[in-house]
Amino acid sequence: MDFIKFSEQISKIKNLPLPGRDAHYKMAPEIRIRELEEGNIIRKNPKKAGVMALFYPGEAYQTHLLLIMRRTYKGVHSSQVAFPGGKKEKGDASILHTALRETYEEVGVLPEKIEVIRSVSEVFIPPSNFEVQPYVGLYADPAPFIIQEDEVEHLIEVPLNKVMDNSYLTSQILSTSYASEIEVPAFNFNGYTVWGATAMMLNEIRELMKQVL
Repeated sequence: MDFIKFSEQISKIKNLPLPGRDAHYKMAPEIRIRELEEGNIIRKNPKKAGVMALFYPGEAYQTHLLLIMRRTYKGVHSSQVAFPGGKKEKGDASILHTALRETYEEVGVLPEKIEVIRSVSEVFIPPSNFEVQPYVGLYADPAPFIIQEDEVEHLIEVPLNKVMDNSYLTSQILSTSYASEIEVPAFNFNGYTVWGATAMMLNEIRELMKQVL
C-alpha cells in the first residue's frame, strides 16, 4: 500500500478497542496459554520495556515495517527477530520515551521524526520477567537507518502486504528458554521467523489494521 494512503488510514486505529489477549493467544504456544489460563505465571516486579512498530515508505513509496535481528548474546532473547526498543532506564520520563530513545539508539531514527499513532496492549515475557509496552509509529521522511552494531545484527524490512497476508502465518518446532521441541505459531518474513512476544504484539497490530485498511 502507498504510504500516503496508509498514513491517512492508520490514524483510524486510535479509537478502536484493543483485541488484546485474543490476538496475543493466536500467536502463543499452547503451553504458554495453559500456563496463563491456569494462573501459573506470576509477575514478580517485572522490568519495563518499550518497543516501536515503525512503518515507513520503502521502495516505490510502498509501506514497510521495520524489524531487527538481535545479535547473539548471553540472554533469552539472543538472535531473535524483534521490534526496535528496550529496557526502561532511570532517566526515561515514560515508557514512550523509552521506546523512542531505544529506537534512536538501535536504528538511528530521531524521536521527533516519529509520529506516534497509539500504544497497544502490553505483553508480559515470563522467561526474562519483562513487561513490554508496544507503540505504533510512522516515519514519513526516512533517512538511512544506522544500526547499533553491538546489539543489532541487521535490519529486516517487511512490506506491509506481507504483514497483512495470512499466507505468511506458519508454525515451527522450536526449543525455547522454557520448553524443548514445541510447536510455536509464527510469521515467516523474508526467511526470518517472527515468534514469541513480537509475534503476539504484531498480531494485535494486524488485527487493528485489518479494520481500517
